[in-house]
Amino acid sequence: QVQLVESGGGLVQPGGSLRLSCAASGFTFYSYAMSWYRQAPGKERELVAGITSTGGSTNYADSVKGRFIISRDNAKSTVYLRMNRLKPEDTAVYYCNARINRIDSWGQGTQVTVSS
Repeated sequence: QVQLVESGGGLVQPGGSLRLSCAASGFTFYSYAMSWYRQAPGKERELVAGITSTGGSTNYADSVKGRFIISRDNAKSTVYLRMNRLKPEDTAVYYCNARINRIDSWGQGTQVTVSS
């Protein structure tokens, strides 16, 4: 079955950087677009960034554009989210997403806390 395992979250000061990873298994990773979402306390889950199956095209939420970079390594079945110039409002649980045959699969999430 589809399995997505996120890692790389943690506590970071404002202005700092983190790189999240999502290791995928159970499906032909290179055939599907991948996305990162986040959910802050008391808020709805929101799309942060997406990347096509080949990595040739990406899209970002306006709030992270110019600071975050999504990438993927199809040989390793892994998608990444490089987060730069982090702000307190980036604090959330970050989730990896794969939509396969119109069915969403999610990882368990990784907590990112931006605080001094």
